[in-house]
Amino acid sequence: MPVYSVPDMSCGHCRASIEKTLLPLSSRVEVSLERREVLAEGPSAQEVIAALAAIGFVATELPQG
Repeated sequence: MPVYSVPDMSCGHCRASIEKTLLPLSSRVEVSLERREVLAEGPSAQEVIAALAAIGFVATELPQG
């Protein structure tokens, strides 16, 4: 599953906003505030990055492996 770094995510409100934005696009979303990472299964990297940018978060896809 693709993992994205979201360095500006810092609180429960951030987490809720990200989940609300990505759940309609993804079959599975996991948000880790501690690691400041988001896992999103389903949409392309461009879709995830654009969706998060639309709500004010910069995200980058992390290498898998």
